[in-house]
Amino acid sequence: MRTLVTGLSGFTGRYIQLELEAHGHTVVGLNSDLTDPDAVSKEIAQVQPEMVLHLAGIAFVGHGNANAFYDANLIGTLNLLTALAKHAPDVQSILLASSANIYGNSTEELLSEDTAPNPANDYAVSKLSMESMASLWFEKLPLFIVRPFNYTGVGQDDKFLIPKIVSHFKDKKQVIELGNLDVWREFGDVRSVANIYRKLIECCPTGKTINICTSQTYSLREVISLCGEITGHDIEIEVNPEFVRENEVRVLTGDNNLLKKTIGNWKKYTLEDTLRWMLT
Repeated sequence: MRTLVTGLSGFTGRYIQLELEAHGHTVVGLNSDLTDPDAVSKEIAQVQPEMVLHLAGIAFVGHGNANAFYDANLIGTLNLLTALAKHAPDVQSILLASSANIYGNSTEELLSEDTAPNPANDYAVSKLSMESMASLWFEKLPLFIVRPFNYTGVGQDDKFLIPKIVSHFKDKKQVIELGNLDVWREFGDVRSVANIYRKLIECCPTGKTINICTSQTYSLREVISLCGEITGHDIEIEVNPEFVRENEVRVLTGDNNLLKKTIGNWKKYTLEDTLRWMLT
């Protein structure tokens, strides 16, 4: 199966490639700038993909340029879908990666796919806009949408929270500066996500939107405590007001029942498993 992955060189892409190739896929990365529709069309016509995982986009919520979110996450996806519809007649399955951030500060304790979106920042709005745009293509292309909750692993940039914490413990630093401490997040494992994406792309739940989540949340203090137990190193936490984001989403816990019904079991790791992997 000839499988095209946008964002192949990114954090998630490298694990997706290993997972797909281990199960017989021929993996090709998209080289074109997604905001250049002509370049994307030409490359799609050359590659002739049979499956597509669209992972490319700006994923860091704290990115300073709001316009870039919309250019990459909305217009880039539109250019890709347009090219696939015109130039990829054999495409059988298309995964579009959205984000659990579209739920925002929901009052529901467990967020299902039916939870009303309530985006709290431009990143989330750009992803929700992408979902709305993609729904116009459901009758034209075999596509589905995934909403991954937070996940991490070896190789993720230190500007993200867990890698930042891990690097401080590995370097045995005495102090770590963080933003909001009173937030609860899922911290899934990128290896689980790669396994889930591969299973989904192979079964192609066309027209569906599916949470990718563990349904278990942890506070930042619990993460710090686990890292301390694993390394035997204590660290002092200081709150830096510059790191405190406006409209911070306090709690994100996903309901993964639809995911279970769609693919059954997948590779699972506890947060301790993931942290030990990252700390070694």
